Amino acid sequence: MPAVETLLRARSSSATSAAANPAASVPTAPVMVPSTNLSVSFPGRRPQMDYVPQADYADVTERLANYHRVREIIEEICEINRELLRRREAL
Repeated sequence: MPAVETLLRARSSSATSAAANPAASVPTAPVMVPSTNLSVSFPGRRPQMDYVPQADYADVTERLANYHRVREIIEEICEINRELLRRREAL
């Protein structure tokens, strides 16, 4: 199971937005820049959005994957416990 400090509960969303080209001396068409945001939802509250710099994208993606793996493991444990309860066997 992944270490707790490598978990991140959020949802990632990527988009491409237009940005001015700072290297251009004459105004040109905007450059399309990829951006990633994290959205974290809590019951009864508005989702919180955070920007993820491109330099942190790989780390954030890995932490999200770790979180999803932990949720899968917990769900597997819950399924086993439900089956044991269904059979009326001792936990």
